[in-house]
Amino acid sequence: MQQPKKDKMKINRVLSIMTAGLLAAAGAANAAPLKIGYSDWPGYTLFEVAKQKGWFKDAGVDVEMVWFDYLASIDAYSAGKIDADCIVATDALGAGATGAKGKFIALIDYSEGSDMIVGKPGVDSIKALKGQKIGVEIGLVEHLLLLQALKENGMTQDDVTLVPTPTNNTPQTLASGQVAAVGAWYPVSGQALKQVAGSKKLFTSAQAKGLIFDVLEVNPSSLGEHKEDWTKVVKVYYKCVDYLMDPKTRDDAVKIMAAKVGADPADYAKNVPGTHFLTVAEAKTAMKKAPGLMSIYGSLEIGNKFNLDNKVYKESQKADDYVAPGIVKSL
Repeated sequence: MQQPKKDKMKINRVLSIMTAGLLAAAGAANAAPLKIGYSDWPGYTLFEVAKQKGWFKDAGVDVEMVWFDYLASIDAYSAGKIDADCIVATDALGAGATGAKGKFIALIDYSEGSDMIVGKPGVDSIKALKGQKIGVEIGLVEHLLLLQALKENGMTQDDVTLVPTPTNNTPQTLASGQVAAVGAWYPVSGQALKQVAGSKKLFTSAQAKGLIFDVLEVNPSSLGEHKEDWTKVVKVYYKCVDYLMDPKTRDDAVKIMAAKVGADPADYAKNVPGTHFLTVAEAKTAMKKAPGLMSIYGSLEIGNKFNLDNKVYKESQKADDYVAPGIVKSL
C-alpha cells in the first residue's frame, strides 16, 4: 500500500526539480546584460574587437558595451546607469569619493606617450609655458600629466594659468590661439597636432610611465552578484590584448578600433605604441603592492595626492578600497 505514495513523492520531486530548472532558465533569459561604459581611449576602444567578434557570447556572458564621451561615462557610472566603466584609476578615486566607489577588477593599460601636452607653434618646451595659458580639463588626467611635466621642469601650477577646457575641444582651443598649449589624450591629441600646423609635443606620458593607469571598474554589488560573469569579461579583454599584439591579427584589431573612432587605420597603427596594453602577466605584476609608478598602488598614491591638492575631494582615498586583484590573479 506504500508504493503509490512513494511513486507520488518521486513524481512531485521530479516536477519540483523541473519547475526550478525552468524558473532558473527563465530568469537567465530575462536577466539584464552587464553594461560596460567605454570611450575613445585606445585601451578602452579595444573592447570593440570583442563586441564585433562575438567573444562575449562565445564566453557565455551577456554584455552590452555602451559608448560615451569619457567624462559622460564617469557620470553614467556614478549615476548607476552602467555596471562598469573603463576609466583612469586616479579619476575613479574622484568618483569614489562622492559615493560611486568601484572595484578595479582588471588593469587595462598604462599610457606610454598617447597623453600629451601639445604646444602651439613657436612654443618648444615646457619651460616656455611660464606665464602662459594652458587648456586642460581641470581635475582629470591631463591636468595630472601637466603637473608632472611642470615638476620635472622645476615649475609649479602657479607658474601658468589653467583654462578649463573639455578634452574633446582642445584642438579647436589650440587653433584659436587663446592658449599656449593644451593637454589631451589620443586620438584627440593627434587631432590637435594635425589641425594646428607647427604645433609640437612638449611632454608625453612616455616620460612618466605608470602615472596614468587605466582600469575596468565594476560596481561592487554587480561584482558580488555576478563574479563568474565578470571573470569571463576579464578573460575576454585579455584575449583582445593578445589579438592586438599578435602580428597575424594586429591589422584586423587596428582596423576595428580605428573605425570606431573615425581614424585612419594607418595613422591609428602608428599611435598604438603610445598605449602600453597590459597582458595578464603584466597586470598580475602591476597589481602587487609596491612603491613607485609601476604598481597600481604606488601610482594611486600620487593620484590621491593630486586629487587632494586640487580639491577634487577632501578625504584621502585608500588604494586597498578600490583594487580587487582576485580575478586577475586567478587567470
